[in-house]
Amino acid sequence: MGAEDVFSYDMPRRLVGRVAIITGGGHGIGKACVLRLAKEGARVVIAELDGTAASKVATNLMEEGYDALAVPADVADEASMQRMVKQAIEAFGRVDILVNNAAMVITVPISRLPFDEIDPDEWDRVMRVNLKGVWLASRAVTPQMRRQKYGKIINIGSGTAFIGRAERIHYVTSKAGVVGFTRSLARALGKDGITVNCVAPGGTLSEENPDEDTIKRRESVIAMRAISRVEKPEDIVGAIAFFASPDSDFITGQTLLVNGGDFMH
Repeated sequence: MGAEDVFSYDMPRRLVGRVAIITGGGHGIGKACVLRLAKEGARVVIAELDGTAASKVATNLMEEGYDALAVPADVADEASMQRMVKQAIEAFGRVDILVNNAAMVITVPISRLPFDEIDPDEWDRVMRVNLKGVWLASRAVTPQMRRQKYGKIINIGSGTAFIGRAERIHYVTSKAGVVGFTRSLARALGKDGITVNCVAPGGTLSEENPDEDTIKRRESVIAMRAISRVEKPEDIVGAIAFFASPDSDFITGQTLLVNGGDFMH
């Protein structure tokens, strides 16, 4: 599916002249975000552990006339995050938007076990990617954003941080940490013209080739939603684009739940 096929209506071009880095931009929500921000005029950097997927997304976008760059990147590695920002600046001259989307949950799967059966090494890996990775990526882009006196950092959280999930306590804990990180970083960077916000999806069918069990799991929450259907990546990216745009210039430190109304905060 090409960038022009993902959205069936005309969109505002609010991001012309802006440069956006999207971590985990080769799959799922991250990929949908890349397409949306490019559609709104941003030059996009697809930062992705799966370099092949990132290159495929970038190539498809460039064939359709968008500016895109694929960067192999590991959010849990400080040097990798510094290289990511360096390559973005070398290619496009600036960095205006960072979407901290990369996380262990689907593409890099996690176990769904009771809290006392989770392997401690897996707990540490989840925290390193889902929470420390958000910090490292944000820290890497901040010097450039400070020079510009402008920036938008959008963290992808999870509705599970507000509801709780007994079988994925490490994931839920990491995403709760992202909410707190968002608030603290917003206070730290407001004076520099940088906003920091969080988008927290509900359970989303972001798997590219979902099996029957996955589909059933995603459908199991429909009854709890005010909008009674499965959530898809395209349902989330409008909120991300809003936080990336000038429309949200006086909003910071906030978490917006995008979940069809299964939990109202």
